[in-house]
Amino acid sequence: MAHISVLCKEIVEFLDARPGQVFLDGTVGNGGHASVFAPLLGKHGIYIGLDRDSASIKRAQEVLVKTPLKKLLLHKEDFRHLDRVLHEESIESVDRILFDLGFNSDQLELSGRGFSFLKDEPLLMTYENDPNVSDLTAWEIVNRWSEKDIADVLFTFGEERFARRIARAVVTQREEKPIGKTLELVSVIESAVPISYRVRKIHCATKTFQALRIAVNDELNALSEGLSKGFKALSQGGRMAVISFHSLEDRIVKNFFRDRGKEKKGSVITKKPVVAEKKEREINPRSRSAKLRVFLKTI
Repeated sequence: MAHISVLCKEIVEFLDARPGQVFLDGTVGNGGHASVFAPLLGKHGIYIGLDRDSASIKRAQEVLVKTPLKKLLLHKEDFRHLDRVLHEESIESVDRILFDLGFNSDQLELSGRGFSFLKDEPLLMTYENDPNVSDLTAWEIVNRWSEKDIADVLFTFGEERFARRIARAVVTQREEKPIGKTLELVSVIESAVPISYRVRKIHCATKTFQALRIAVNDELNALSEGLSKGFKALSQGGRMAVISFHSLEDRIVKNFFRDRGKEKKGSVITKKPVVAEKKEREINPRSRSAKLRVFLKTI
């Protein structure tokens, strides 16, 4: 299934991008949002697109090659290091920032790195084909970490209610042989949780896989760092939009915007998180969990 960018209409409305502005897309993905905003920036605009995945950067380049932009600057980089990119490009400030924290569906379908619990792939969950790019993989967590540490990861990053049971089952299984592939891990999870938990609409492995991915890629710390550096780079009158997809991310964004408001540095212009309309939810099920928050910086 092709990746569909969420909340495009709402982001266009709240970010209110203008011709000639500098736009920073911290998660350019396949260029879905970029293809919407590039025409709004016009021939004098600058679009900076970041992504940790080189395959995504390549696909975005193909999508955006014909844009009218003065500059299209795509970098294979985690948005937590956006300051490096701005320094390299000699850009002092940006007018609009977008962080779409959603998981690119192409990662599930094409990466072969173990993100999906529906495919039999190596337990990597890194954002590159070469596992050596990351010091940590899901395989290492599952096969080498202590039962307590595994349970803590599943509970903290996945909010998994059966974290202890799953961790115990993982340790028991790996004593017989290492858990090397995704479907092996799914089988262990299924054996550890109640039958009622296995027949729900949400797959019983969802939270475990989310937790492992977050831990492997240090996603929550990256978000906090990206928000801080992005806000620092944002110009007076600039706007920052963040689309989150689970409560851990949304809590970080909500608190960050709240604190900047208390510091009198601006205000949240989405009083409540904006969610997808019914029509979009029907067309794109992944949009059901999307929450958009937008902040206007005034000083």
